Amino acid sequence: MVCAAALISVTARTAVAQPALTDTSWRTVQTAFRRYTTADSIVGASIASMRNGVVIARDNVGMGDRALREPVTDATIFHWGSITKTLTAIAIMQLRDRGKLSLDDRITTYLPELRQIHDAFGSMDDITLRMLLSHSAGTRNGTWPYGDDNSPWQPFEPTKWEQLVAMMPYQQLLFKPGTQFGYSNPGFVYLARVIEQITGDPWIHYIQKNIWTPLGLSHSYVNTTPYHLAGDRSNNYYVHRDSTTRALSITANGRDFNPGITIPNGGWNAPLTDLLTYTAFLTNAAHDDPKLQHTYDLILSRKSLSEMWSQVVPLDAAHPADGSMGLSFFLYGVGAERIIGHTGSQAGFRSFLYFNPRTARAVIAVYNTSSFANLAGAARAERALNDAVRQYLAKSP
Repeated sequence: MVCAAALISVTARTAVAQPALTDTSWRTVQTAFRRYTTADSIVGASIASMRNGVVIARDNVGMGDRALREPVTDATIFHWGSITKTLTAIAIMQLRDRGKLSLDDRITTYLPELRQIHDAFGSMDDITLRMLLSHSAGTRNGTWPYGDDNSPWQPFEPTKWEQLVAMMPYQQLLFKPGTQFGYSNPGFVYLARVIEQITGDPWIHYIQKNIWTPLGLSHSYVNTTPYHLAGDRSNNYYVHRDSTTRALSITANGRDFNPGITIPNGGWNAPLTDLLTYTAFLTNAAHDDPKLQHTYDLILSRKSLSEMWSQVVPLDAAHPADGSMGLSFFLYGVGAERIIGHTGSQAGFRSFLYFNPRTARAVIAVYNTSSFANLAGAARAERALNDAVRQYLAKSP
């Protein structure tokens, strides 16, 4: 249990400040954000900027629930998808720092079942925890080993470990472990199983006790929304275009869905405010508060976080300037600056979290809509937003 003063310090510094009148770069981001949400028919979205743990500005647009006419507010709860992977990675680093494991441990030491996967490059025993953390193990991207036709009788994702094990003999490694980048969702399910075996805690209990509770993230959860938060939960939507009439349709997928076995790689539900508090920790925004700094250091040392933000493999060996992969975090260069972050996508929800560790600038955004309509100008508007965010983060304080 962290002291009350530390919790107060965490939450107090996420109060919204007004952007400086001379900071036109944020207005560029906000304008690009609104243009993109309009261009891609986003039902509801939220974005915020932070500097040194203080929220500089935030913007909510559209509806959290279209049918009920509920607008997006600061309390709206979204699904953050693969940003959840950073929690799993931090948990592995915690256990490493506590002497419970090594990043060079073989995954088959913990999960001998993985030896059933076909490995044409050698032995599954060659895969280490470090490779899984850096998406360089060669394991497949999707959890399901086949295409999904969206039939309503299918579960959204596999719901039991036994289902993944049963499918292992029908999978193969995609490349020699440790030689390149290949994004893998099941790789983080495997890491979560390691956490559970070592600690005896279900993944969610471990994360709650070792990350969320110390940071005071009281509105973060997985799977079904708690009753007292249900009114703030956003719905999520798909946008389609009819192939005959060319008319657009927006389909609501429901406020809650079961991520199943994928919770450790994509199950985090929370309002943007909780992600801001999490980002204050990542950027070490303790403001010389010894109690808060102690809390941050107990969760994970700056040395270990810096290790997570060091390149393991390039995203594309032929184009190294396109970015690289650390331990769960993506790394990008913008001029002389280094931008760290992750994106998320599951059901209709999409999100991103990026920060500059030198300046402690950060931008976080989330949408409750995914479009399959290839709307005119949407891709261009999204690229403009991404460019604006990176330029904003590359600015000095």
